[in-house]
Amino acid sequence: MNFEIARKRMVESQLLARGIKDQRVIDAMLKVPRHLFVQEAMAANAYSDTPLPIGEKQTISQPFMVALMTELLELSGRERVLEIGTGSGYQAAILATLVDRVYTVERFRPLALQARRVLDSLHLLNVNLKIGDGSEGWPEEAPFDAIIVTAGAPEVPAQLLQQLAVGGRLVIPVGTQFEQVLKRVTRTADGFQSEQSVGCRFVKLVGRAGWGIDD
Repeated sequence: MNFEIARKRMVESQLLARGIKDQRVIDAMLKVPRHLFVQEAMAANAYSDTPLPIGEKQTISQPFMVALMTELLELSGRERVLEIGTGSGYQAAILATLVDRVYTVERFRPLALQARRVLDSLHLLNVNLKIGDGSEGWPEEAPFDAIIVTAGAPEVPAQLLQQLAVGGRLVIPVGTQFEQVLKRVTRTADGFQSEQSVGCRFVKLVGRAGWGIDD
């Protein structure tokens, strides 16, 4: 399979056709080899219009959702970005090609270790990764210019809002365990402004500021 051709087709049919316009995001999606972030047996499906399982009952998001969430952050290139839910590492790789520094948190050690291996193989050395409760963010490194949450939460965690810099944007799926709405929250000097984007469905954000393990 020619993965470069598959990537170009993915961008044309799934991103451009659905209104993704940020050229930097488009270039990143063309550059990052998505097939390296999925299980080898699923590499042929890496550029299909669907999420894929990556182990630990987690998934790699469909390409359009990765592009949309990244575009909603409105990144210029110098930001420090926090990602909650490293998963396969693909979203972190996209961010790493676009910003100065990425901080990413993953709950599952096997996923974190695998993501680190792939990121290192691509020489994406501007990604800091730790294993822990992502719902509480990474307070030691706050504030962040942007925060992206790749798991559905019952509400926007207050801990993450407090770690957002003034002028920064947080993108997160919010709703039930089975259906969410993608929200963007911008921090202003006076507080927070919230906007809704599209309906979506993510795995649940588990942690002290998210869903419980048994929910």
